[in-house]
This record gives sequence, structure tokens and C-alpha cells, in this order.
Amino acid sequence: MPVISAPHAFNEGNLFIDLESSFGCRLYLKCEGFNFAGSIKLKAANEMVEGAERDGTLTPDSILVESSSGNLGVALSMIAASKGYRFLCVTDSRCNLSTRLLMEALGSEVHVVADLDTNGGFLGTRLDYVRGLCASDDRYVWLSQYTNAQNWRAHFRTTAPEIAEHFPRLDALFIGTGTAGTLMGCARYFREWHRPVRIVAVDSVGSVAFGGEPGRRMIPGLGMSMRPPLLDETYVDEVIRVEEADTIRTCHRLARRGFLFGGSTGTVVSAATAWLARHGTPDLTAVAIAPDLGERYLDTIYQTNWLEDLYGDGMLDSAQVNPS
Repeated sequence: MPVISAPHAFNEGNLFIDLESSFGCRLYLKCEGFNFAGSIKLKAANEMVEGAERDGTLTPDSILVESSSGNLGVALSMIAASKGYRFLCVTDSRCNLSTRLLMEALGSEVHVVADLDTNGGFLGTRLDYVRGLCASDDRYVWLSQYTNAQNWRAHFRTTAPEIAEHFPRLDALFIGTGTAGTLMGCARYFREWHRPVRIVAVDSVGSVAFGGEPGRRMIPGLGMSMRPPLLDETYVDEVIRVEEADTIRTCHRLARRGFLFGGSTGTVVSAATAWLARHGTPDLTAVAIAPDLGERYLDTIYQTNWLEDLYGDGMLDSAQVNPS
């Protein structure tokens, strides 16, 4: 058992769930929510902060600022509290209430934007606000998870090797796409590996990360209202877009097996199980990455009134069948 003095010093990176008994296909789920930040974003946050400290961008007088739909904001809040930095998270109305309260409990300031950008999302509005802050006061340091190479390097250095160690004969890897940090770090790592791995990027319907028309997206985590600057599609073999209704049904199906995961995980598992139903073979080894757990989604995707208000009555009916 490790003994630590800083919260970012601990992360459980070696926990996988075999989902065959739940979904009838050979799929392993890499669980990234077991750390004090509660998500995979701890890896990127720590790498970006340490990089800014090394190059002198971040000093004791700095005020960290970042745009986040939730999980990166929590990770940076935790690291800032541990290291003694001030932190301002710029988020939007889709950010879960529990996530905003958690950032504030850690001593961070949270600013919520309300105006949609030209693509029907909030990202452009959040970024404009961050840029305005940085222009107004040079104490603000914007790590910019959307363009910071330390984002993908964190996963090249940690997430991908953790998967490779446990699954030396990996055939397919399913990765949710937001900033594309996890996707690009893992894709770059496995491009150099000893055998080919099919990299399947998972996106939400309504996201324009891989092109297409923008649409309503109510579940934070995956998807973008712009093309991710870190994205290089030459490393991606296939893209699967998932409807939010399928995300929610998958989350509830996992919950009935005792596994409470967040919306991003529901999206990735939905895509992976559908793909395996079409392409899977008994000897194929597939892994999907679960970015976080589900406690922060109790007032959204696990709350009946929220679901019915947004998606109508009976949207969970097809998920009520026992999956066994």
C-alpha cells in the first residue's frame, strides 16, 4: 500500500473489468476513476502543471485558469490546492452541480458561461472568456488542454503502457474523444508497438470533432463544438458516433450490474459493444477506456426527471431487459 503526501501522487492504473457477462462480448474496461480527482484527467492535469513549472511559466504568483466541462477542472482544483496555487475554472451550464461544488470545496473559483457559441456549444464562449482574462492580467496562466502537447504525452507515458502490459495481444482499443489527449497519446504509442492495434475513436452525435453538423449535447465529457487542435486522424482507424440515448441506456445497464460509471464511459462502451457485435471474433481482444465513475452524474443521467425532461418518457424502456 503506497504512502503519499500529495493527492496527485496516487492513481490506480491497473484495474480492468471483464464485461463479457454483462454484454455478451469479449471486452475489457480500463477503469481510470480511482484517484483523488476521480477521473483520467488527473494524468493530463499533472503533466501540464509540471510542464509549466519546469519551463517557468507557472510561478508562485500565478493564477491557473482553464476551460473545462468538469473533470479536468476537478483535477486542477486538487493539484492547485495541494501546491498552493489559485485556480479559476471556466465551465458552462452542462457541468454537473456536484462537480462545481467539488471544485469550490477544493478552494477554486468557478465561472459558468451561459451563451452558446456559433456551433451551438459553449466551448467558444468559454475560450473567449479565458482569453479575456489572460489579456487583462498577466498573472493568469492558461494551460490550454486543447493545444498543450503534455495532454497527449501523459497518456503516451502512462495509460497506453498500462494497457500494453496487461494485454500484449491487444487487437482493438476504444477511446472517447474530447480534447483528443487520451486518443492521441494511446494512438501514438500503439502505432510504434510490436503488433497492429485498431484504434477506434468514439464521439457523441452532435459533436463536430470529426466533422459533421453540430447538434444538442447535454452530457459533458465527450465531444467538441470545434475540431480538437491535438487531433491527427492519420492515427485513427475508425470513428463511431453514439447517440446520447444509447449512452444513457448503457450507463443504466452497467449500473444494474453494480458498476456506476459516468456518461463518457457509457458512450465508449456503447460504441465498443456495437462494434464487437459486428466485427468481434472469439479470439479478438478489445479494451475500452472508462474515464470516470458515476457519482457526479446522479443528478443527471441517473435522475429520472432529468432524463424525462430532455429525452421523453420511456427512453430507458429498452434498457430494462435483463442483460444476462
